[in-house]
Amino acid sequence: MEGKFVIEGGKTLAGRLEVSGAKNSVLKLMAAALLTPEECVIRNVPRITDVETMAEVLLHLGAEVKWQGKVLRIRSGEFPGRKAPYHLVRKMRASILVLGPLVARYGEASVAIPGGCNIGARKIDFHLKGLQMLGAEVITEHGYITVKARRLKGRNIYLDFPSVGATENLMLAAVGADGVTRIENAAREPEIQDLAEFLRGMGVEVHGAGTPLIEVKGGLPERGTDHAAIGDRIEAGTFALAAAVTRGELDVRGVNPFHLRLALEKMGEAGVEVELHEEGFKVRGAERYRAVNVATLPFPGFPTDLQPQMMVLLSLAEGVSVITENVFESRFMFVGELNRMGCDIEIKGQHAVVRGVGRLSGAEVSATDLRAGAALVLAGLAAEGVTEVMEIHHVDRGYENFEEKLRSVGANITRVMS
Repeated sequence: MEGKFVIEGGKTLAGRLEVSGAKNSVLKLMAAALLTPEECVIRNVPRITDVETMAEVLLHLGAEVKWQGKVLRIRSGEFPGRKAPYHLVRKMRASILVLGPLVARYGEASVAIPGGCNIGARKIDFHLKGLQMLGAEVITEHGYITVKARRLKGRNIYLDFPSVGATENLMLAAVGADGVTRIENAAREPEIQDLAEFLRGMGVEVHGAGTPLIEVKGGLPERGTDHAAIGDRIEAGTFALAAAVTRGELDVRGVNPFHLRLALEKMGEAGVEVELHEEGFKVRGAERYRAVNVATLPFPGFPTDLQPQMMVLLSLAEGVSVITENVFESRFMFVGELNRMGCDIEIKGQHAVVRGVGRLSGAEVSATDLRAGAALVLAGLAAEGVTEVMEIHHVDRGYENFEEKLRSVGANITRVMS
């Protein structure tokens, strides 16, 4: 379904948009469903390629996966699968999350070394070191990671970096360990809290999610759960910035605005009007924007997944902004594409110096990863003339009905099949 996006810029966005369920939560909830033989129901699920890929991984492992609109029903039963193959895992890094629940439940799992967006090394050392601390043996050979454990034992684990994936994998593995596992310097993202709620719905004792110390009491669940995933804060932030770069006004619903607190504050510093309400927030663009400095950090810091989109806004601001990328070392790979559209961005190590240019011009550009693709679409919406964005399979990985949602609020964007 790939093709390319063709965008006629200069259209002001206005209206209301509903955010889909959070990709970065749903994928982990699907993995967690492997912990129990009973049916798990996940609601508010986006129909995007990453979710489809995870569903294929679960099916390959022998689980039953049924779609009912935006609802997924997963029953893992007593399936024999222990190995997630390369042809699936290469498409998406989150596949590594099946290691924890499979080892917890069966004492063995094998996963191909994962792929995903090319935005940096994103090493899985933290995952493997933590699993070893729980008593597992880790073997890496022939492009696969195999983890074996006769018996996992709860203990204190300190993460050198608050990795979201490692925190989640260790939470899931800890469910099958004897005793209590304490994860220190744990990631605090809202998606971590959503996973903890899902586990509690299955009867697992989890404490401290959302803080740097998470405790999980071991004990495999005997029941499933029915859970609605949180709204996608990155999609919400992308829409907010789409309104800003087109000097428009959007009411973004279906997300907790406090999950985007710092991002919205930074938009406000730049001159975007932000009004919070119970179902989300409203944003209103301005004629002139101010330069601001941004540094990405794990939650509650500014999300790295909104850094490329924020760069587009700062390219339209007056003055010089500095963006510091502290999470993924290769996240600036797309900058050359933005400069093709008239941006003036210089990369200096982990810093991007963004000199505001006021106006952008349409061009042919290619997405290098998921969020870069979204940023190029935003640049196209703001630019004069026509922009063509290639390699949009990246965008399809994380945004549900992206062009349809943007069209519903006034964007002139179409998907042209090649």
